[in-house]
Amino acid sequence: MSGTKAGGLKAAATNRAKYGKEFYARIGRKGGQNGHTGGFAANPALARIAGAKGGRISRRGPAKKVA
Repeated sequence: MSGTKAGGLKAAATNRAKYGKEFYARIGRKGGQNGHTGGFAANPALARIAGAKGGRISRRGPAKKVA
């Protein structure tokens, strides 16, 4: 029954029986603690500079005129 809603419910029940009723709360907490906003989200000016660099390195070649 893998990949079905019923199979998912059975798997969830098994996980709770094996690892305790707080199983999903614990793994959700780990994911929340692991996430840190950084990179372009923290510095929009840097994203603009990087995008400009990428645009200059176009792989498409020069435009061809169609008459």
